Amino acid sequence: MSLISQNIFLLFIFVVAALLHGISGIGFPLVTTTAVASSHPLSYAIILVLFPALIMNGMSWLIGGDKSVWQNLVYYGKKYWLLALMSLIGSLVGAKLLIWVNSAYLLLLLAVAIAFYVLTSIRGKSIRLPNTQPVLVGVGLMAGIIGGATNAMSPILLMYLLSASDDKHTITKVGNMCYFLGKIAQIIILREPIMALSGSDWGLIVLLTVLSIVGLLLGIRLRHHLPQARFRQLILLILALLGLRVGWQGITGIM
Repeated sequence: MSLISQNIFLLFIFVVAALLHGISGIGFPLVTTTAVASSHPLSYAIILVLFPALIMNGMSWLIGGDKSVWQNLVYYGKKYWLLALMSLIGSLVGAKLLIWVNSAYLLLLLAVAIAFYVLTSIRGKSIRLPNTQPVLVGVGLMAGIIGGATNAMSPILLMYLLSASDDKHTITKVGNMCYFLGKIAQIIILREPIMALSGSDWGLIVLLTVLSIVGLLLGIRLRHHLPQARFRQLILLILALLGLRVGWQGITGIM
């Protein structure tokens, strides 16, 4: 695949993933990272997705609902501060793994997280964990570590959030708060490779970010008009195919 074809593919995936995020409130980092990692090194995929995802998660956390930006910040930050803190600490560790660990093993971890996400979504029944403080701390750390290393925080985090609240709006807001802090952790740990990006890389990141914002806003606007089930099925199919490719890359990288 030529560089132009790769970039067109990435533009398409980022817009579609942003639409999904606008409709359902989740999915952007996982879908885009898997797409980029299917043709680029995982560390580059994490960095390329970082800034668009930071804005996606920040907007999804702070904007919308029946609260102002400040009220969203204070309300969810105060109520779920421990989960957010554990996610941040875990993400710092996870981002370090990108530097320390063979990327082939992280690709396999990403493929496993994708398989878990796709299979539980197809079943329509998510695993729920006990709503206790030890579970909160453990899940927050584990979700952060996996999220920091692969951007696949959502499958683990949702298992706890679904037991902590029945409010879909709250689950989305808290999830995006934790994802947002995970991006901050990645910026801190990966600051050197980020600063080493070329001008063309930054140009691509800016374009992907702008298109992602447009896709997010469009998804929010069309949230009640699009057939969410069919749209989600399409995303799951794309994600499953990309996950198989990423998994194969991880296997061949180890062999």
